Amino acid sequence: MDSVRLDKWLWAARFFKTRGLAKKAIEGGKVHYNGGRAKTSKNVEAGAIIRVPQGWDIWEVEVMALSDQRRGAPEARALYRETEESARRREREGEARRLNNQVMQHPVKRPDKKQRREIQRFQRNQGE
Repeated sequence: MDSVRLDKWLWAARFFKTRGLAKKAIEGGKVHYNGGRAKTSKNVEAGAIIRVPQGWDIWEVEVMALSDQRRGAPEARALYRETEESARRREREGEARRLNNQVMQHPVKRPDKKQRREIQRFQRNQGE
């Protein structure tokens, strides 16, 4: 395979469920190709570095192979290799999110009428 459009490659590599979502992310400036913004029709080359948002994380991958067909996940992973820096950053940020969620305590139950009034009174006093 000589060339593949960026949106098609992102779809084939399973970063996005549909080509439409890949196109929307590229046009929105979320996907960067070799350090810069790219157009949907940009031809992907082996060895290129692509930054792709995935939920809370940003993947930075090197293109290893080209494909315009969506296949199983093991075959899709063979299309790219994540950079070591990206893997470390995602691990650090994931750990920070996990620790932050442990610190936040969720209420056991909903506030009753008296507690709601106290909350409303507190919020009104904060605005003054």
